[in-house]
Amino acid sequence: MIETLKETLLVLGRIITILPLLLFITIYMGKRAIGELPIFDFLIILTLGSVVGADIADPEVQHLQTGIAIIAIGILQKVVSKLKIANRFIGRLLTFEPTIVIQNGKLLRKNIKSINYSVDNVLQMLREKDVFTIDDIETAIIESSGSLSVYKRAQKQTATAGDLGILHSSPGISVPVIMEGTIYQNVLHQFNLNDQWLDHQLQTKGIHDTNEVFYASINKNLELHISLKEENPGNIPYLYH
Repeated sequence: MIETLKETLLVLGRIITILPLLLFITIYMGKRAIGELPIFDFLIILTLGSVVGADIADPEVQHLQTGIAIIAIGILQKVVSKLKIANRFIGRLLTFEPTIVIQNGKLLRKNIKSINYSVDNVLQMLREKDVFTIDDIETAIIESSGSLSVYKRAQKQTATAGDLGILHSSPGISVPVIMEGTIYQNVLHQFNLNDQWLDHQLQTKGIHDTNEVFYASINKNLELHISLKEENPGNIPYLYH
């Protein structure tokens, strides 16, 4: 009983002494380590968590050495952060480059696949930005932190119809009807459409095989928006972090 109490007090003592040090080191490392979590900072946070967890859970771990390890990890992160700023080559080695995933209203399949994202990932991130129609977007970028930045087409950034007091029917949310060449029959039925209608729409756009289509969506005005697997919208800007 006494031994158990001693171990409990030891663990509590370690928590009380290690957490203030961890807080200080985290503040020293700066906002970037907490807010954006680039890949190197993410690894630093994981390492700090492992070191602190081992110290608290295992009384055999030397408490002083844990403190030294935490300070060393914090200093390493700070040094590497300064090197990334001072030397672009090092920065590119330790940080993902931003990737354009939509340009001129077209999903870029090659770029999306290169960062191991799916169309569903991109669509979800767009919805979180209150964007429900890809055609509204001029450029969408997956940043090095994994977040999505969206720049809408110029005509979508001006005053809305509501601002001008004009009432008209909204096209509503665009719903996927083709994904990676696969036709979603339930979506066609939802809009009281069939394969013949879809084939005709594709042919009018010069598309003779649904396998050419990476993503296609439809809205309640029966407007079809298409991104091809080999899409080349042109004028794709070069971006660097």
